Amino acid sequence: MNIKPLADNVVLKLTAAEETTKSGIVLAATVKEKPQLAEVVAVGPGGIINGNDVKMYVEVGQKVVFTKYSGTEIKLDSEEYIIMRQSDILAVVE
Repeated sequence: MNIKPLADNVVLKLTAAEETTKSGIVLAATVKEKPQLAEVVAVGPGGIINGNDVKMYVEVGQKVVFTKYSGTEIKLDSEEYIIMRQSDILAVVE
């Protein structure tokens, strides 16, 4: 099943949360922090939104960092995705 975002929305595939710390301590599921790094899997067309011309700057396949607690999380075909506005994406990781 494909997800096609509308307007200035972007679909991101969440990366797996770290299960161990750098020092080797295994984290419990309740302690793990929500990842803020994801891969772009679909990008909306942009266009005129609320009277403003919105250009889409992210592309499919890019890794991005996004704001904490933003977007809407969905589960589709046992994969976790998040749909958010492009303005909630902070940076592209190269």
